[in-house]
Amino acid sequence: MSDASTPSPATGGANSVNDLLSFLGRSPTPWHAVDTVAEVLATHGFDAIDLSWEPRPLIAGTRGYVRSGGTIIAFQVGMEPVAAFGFRIASAHTDSPGLRLKPQPIIKGNGYVRLGVEVYGGVLLSTWMDRDLGLAGRVVLRDKDAGQRTVLVNIARPVARIPNLAIHLNRGVNDEGVKLNAQTHMPAVFSLDVDAADPLRDLLASETGATPADVLTWDLALYDLAAPVRGGLNGEFVFSGRLDNLASSYALVQGMIASLDSGFDGRPCAVTSVIALHDHEEVGSLSAQGAQGRLLETVLQHVVDQAEQAPGGLVRALANSWHLSADMAHAVHPGYADKHDSQHMPELNKGLVIKQNASQRYGTEGETSAFVLRLCEKAGVKPQWFANRSDLACGTTVGPIVGAALGVHTADIGCPMLSMHSIREMCGTKDHEGMIAMLDKFFRGEG
Repeated sequence: MSDASTPSPATGGANSVNDLLSFLGRSPTPWHAVDTVAEVLATHGFDAIDLSWEPRPLIAGTRGYVRSGGTIIAFQVGMEPVAAFGFRIASAHTDSPGLRLKPQPIIKGNGYVRLGVEVYGGVLLSTWMDRDLGLAGRVVLRDKDAGQRTVLVNIARPVARIPNLAIHLNRGVNDEGVKLNAQTHMPAVFSLDVDAADPLRDLLASETGATPADVLTWDLALYDLAAPVRGGLNGEFVFSGRLDNLASSYALVQGMIASLDSGFDGRPCAVTSVIALHDHEEVGSLSAQGAQGRLLETVLQHVVDQAEQAPGGLVRALANSWHLSADMAHAVHPGYADKHDSQHMPELNKGLVIKQNASQRYGTEGETSAFVLRLCEKAGVKPQWFANRSDLACGTTVGPIVGAALGVHTADIGCPMLSMHSIREMCGTKDHEGMIAMLDKFFRGEG
């Protein structure tokens, strides 16, 4: 890998980790993540595409992206016909477990105003207690010309908190554990009750420059204000919220950027590369923006239709394609090593993880894991393996969903991490760099 003094985006290095920290800090919600990714892609020649527009030809080297809510799909058209060479598709997800505000969240009682929340995904609820919480998301405003318009907001100051019960009133907590009810215990303290009719709407109006009456609806989430940082004695860790799965999402972006113009004489690669960053994975992916929706297939069909192609179209292209699903993996926990299979215990900074499950909770099989092994060899990355304990239920990813929908060769990979689904997670810096190096080889058409 690159020397720290001369980092290279093609092989990771110091810049890739710093870029990740910046991305995490700018992305408190999936909608902000998509906005940030679009900005990064635009600086590398990717143009926004609206699928409702009249299409235009996509010549070799064309770079574009389609966005919908918390999902963004980007591509570069390769030098060779995609029907013959297929796609190199890598997918991840932009959403993370957390607390989302209800449509009418204001709860008043006992002198407080609290914000009612719904639990989004498999949240470790206890980690949200006693944190300084900001509020971010999208707000839909009345617009006299268009009828309505949507704006992003990020209230990056401590406007809410979920207080723990004092140990004096819960003497057995350290022995019995914290037992939380999502409906009664998790609403966040917002203010003292000073008779304001709708303090949240007033706040959103102030943030957006609108009147309270023009604030129609919102999709808002609480988030931890602690900044993403490098940690550990030697800076070998990343401590941040939303590593699952923004770390994978941004690795895909950095891997694609590293591969651009890497073909012969600076021309684009032969193969057409695609990244698909989906929303709603943590709640099952069944949505217009989720991996069970049709957006990815629609974009692939658009590329096939508008690029110069050999006969066969999308069916032939998919038969010649490879798909990598990147989602964070379970590192062995030093205090709970018995929760892992003894032959499948990934460690931080020991390499990206190939994830396999006989029940197809991951999309990996022998042929596709061999493909990943060869990519890792070319990237100089030594991979690790994860298979769940046979007596524990296995999680899943967008890998099997996309693989099944498109009928493409699929493998599941990820960087190892601890504290998955906590408000504050951790992973290794070297694993992130290694993931980018491998993805660079993937998007170049190697393997």
